Amino acid sequence: MESQSIAFNTELLRRYDRPGPRYTSYPTAPQFHSGFGEKQLREVAASSNGDPIPRRLSLYVHVPFCESPCFYCGCNRIITRDKARGDAYLARLYREIALTADLFDRDREAIQLHFGGGTPNFLSPAQLGEVVETLRSHFRFSDARDRDVSIELDPRFVDADDIAALARIGFNRASFGVQDFDPAVQQAVNRIQSVEQTRAVVEACRANGFRSVNVDLIYGLPSQNGDGFARTLDIVADMRPDRVAVYGYAHMPHLFKPQKQLDDTLLPSGETKLALLQLAIEKLTAAGYLYIGMDHFALPDDELALAQARGGLHRNFMGYTTHADSDLVGLGVSAISHIGDSFSQNPRDLPSWQAALDEGRLPVFRGMRLDADDVLRADLIQQLMCQGEIPVAALERRHGIDFADYFATSLERLAPLVEDGLARIEPGRIVVTSRGRLLLRNIAMCFDRYLDQSAAIATPRFSRAI
Repeated sequence: MESQSIAFNTELLRRYDRPGPRYTSYPTAPQFHSGFGEKQLREVAASSNGDPIPRRLSLYVHVPFCESPCFYCGCNRIITRDKARGDAYLARLYREIALTADLFDRDREAIQLHFGGGTPNFLSPAQLGEVVETLRSHFRFSDARDRDVSIELDPRFVDADDIAALARIGFNRASFGVQDFDPAVQQAVNRIQSVEQTRAVVEACRANGFRSVNVDLIYGLPSQNGDGFARTLDIVADMRPDRVAVYGYAHMPHLFKPQKQLDDTLLPSGETKLALLQLAIEKLTAAGYLYIGMDHFALPDDELALAQARGGLHRNFMGYTTHADSDLVGLGVSAISHIGDSFSQNPRDLPSWQAALDEGRLPVFRGMRLDADDVLRADLIQQLMCQGEIPVAALERRHGIDFADYFATSLERLAPLVEDGLARIEPGRIVVTSRGRLLLRNIAMCFDRYLDQSAAIATPRFSRAI
């Protein structure tokens, strides 16, 4: 990878700020189809067991419940304070765990477990412990030092005792949503959260031996301005989380109903949004964080930064991870799996997911098998998003192609970006430059054979690049 530096060019960023996928997968989820169901999932899982060296497993558990709605949210979640719904959900989740575990040989180790949501700590520590024990009884958990057991937590509904209980269960990584500490912004998005609450749980994670803490921020929220966001960045840098994610707010009320409750007139202008991003980059890099790519920063000794330095960084639906050599197994409503050369997704609505499990079926409602072209382009985009370059010579060897001939159309699309200095073509590779590092999505879009760029702009299904 070229230098970690980022060249912030406002004019270029404004010009390339168009809708596009975030490439947590390739092909992206809109390409999944109903022709891939339980039968196909069983087939690809059986095939994935046949490798001479068993591939490890990464497990993802989706907990959809939240006690309070955040108006900016685009996640799959259900707002409720009825804790009994958690018990009913877990009863079916355990059925899914048993059905799914039967697909895989027991010699396949689970190297990673992540709870996302929703708000996973809607469940009590005792319930979360029960889920982990159920998973342990059905999957063979790795004892490796780099095993990850991580969870997304809402600091408003967790305390130091809860963190200690999670540590005893085996959790060693945590991610906390903050978004912004500015009171006006918190009021606008319906998420009131104090600095003291957040600092207390971050410190509790450290005191209980958590290996890593991540904090999420969002720029572009209603009522946000430079002064308030600067204070938030200073506070977060002082907390010294191992990782910081800084996401651009995607205002898409046609897709995410909670966003209709936001006051559009309070959204910052495009100019202000760019200034907020620049502020985040300047303050976090000055505080010693490295820009990993696609909104993520990490301290130099964090495992993400170390994995990127050795070429082992990976990107999937859980974000950036160090476990590239694993199949992803998604459990719970809306969860996505990536097993072998396939993707599959559970129903996004709770009743359909419940009905499948009540009938004893694996709850997959769509997915796809990747063809050779998909596998090649997925390899290319993975390298681009994680390492900041396209290893032309290596791709030619791995896939038996002539890169210039195979990707002639893609290279034509890339040419204007090269002219604008976002990427540089070198012998055997294409390198993202310091001014292109914030526009990885745009570069990847040049190689996406499914993407109709004009349609993506006219009827956006994706968030904008910045």
